Amino acid sequence: RPRRVHAAHWSRTCPIYFLTMQTALALALLAPAAAFVAPAPASTGVKVQETKADLEALAVKLNPVVGYYDPLGLADADFWGRGNEYTIGWLRHAEIKHGRV
Repeated sequence: RPRRVHAAHWSRTCPIYFLTMQTALALALLAPAAAFVAPAPASTGVKVQETKADLEALAVKLNPVVGYYDPLGLADADFWGRGNEYTIGWLRHAEIKHGRV
């Protein structure tokens, strides 16, 4: 008759038990190390200010058949009273963010 092994003994001698414990220990030790990571440097991105004339020139260059097409007149809009260039930049950012450009 085969010898029966107690369940608690089996769980401690199983290779998966050691792998799980090693993984848990490694994660527990690495979590506090994240506190010592240097902060990311401030982005020095280029601030793009486009005017309606820039949009018209770009539209003709990219699609000479259609050219400039703004049926809603959004290039002339002034959202939140911050200026036309701000509105064009905000709309352009929204188009890029949502994958429409």
